This record gives sequence, structure tokens and C-alpha cells, in this order.
Amino acid sequence: MRNAFLSAPLLLTACSTAPASIPVHGVTPGHKCEMAGTDQFIGKKGTSANGAAIKRVSHAAVLRWSPPGVMLTMDYREDRVTVWLDPAKTITKIRCG
Repeated sequence: MRNAFLSAPLLLTACSTAPASIPVHGVTPGHKCEMAGTDQFIGKKGTSANGAAIKRVSHAAVLRWSPPGVMLTMDYREDRVTVWLDPAKTITKIRCG
């Protein structure tokens, strides 16, 4: 019992130090979504090729599709672009976050 009591501070110290390489949620180094130039995709089909082009133009690291009737999380991610689709899979709206 005495050994467990003496080793407790050592165990707590090991738990309190976190490595510096843990990424912060919503931040991918070198990627911050920008809306400039994304309007050219409104009215086009939601294809993987258009999705890749939207990611490239917006500088986003993450692409999120939003088909009709799907609920999305409200968390904000500066490295994500969200693309809304209508029932015909046509792009209706593009937003960062």
C-alpha cells in the first residue's frame, strides 16, 4: 500500500503531460477555407471531380457533402468546405466551416 501511495505522484505527472504533436480539432496546418472562386461550381453536378476542384480552389483540407434531408453538425472547422446538393445532386450552396 505504501509503494502505491508513493508512486501516485509519478503516475499523475505522466498523465498531465501531453505531446505537442496532437492536432487541434478543426485546424489542418496550411489549410484555411476561403470562399473566393467557389461560386463557379454552383449549378454543376456534385461529382468527385467537382468536389476535388472545390477543395483545391477553396484551400480546404476537408470536403463535406450535404445531400437533401441530412442533418449536419454545427461545429466550425476552418479547414472544411461544405457543399449542399439538391435532389438531382446539383450543387446549390458552398460554405466554409
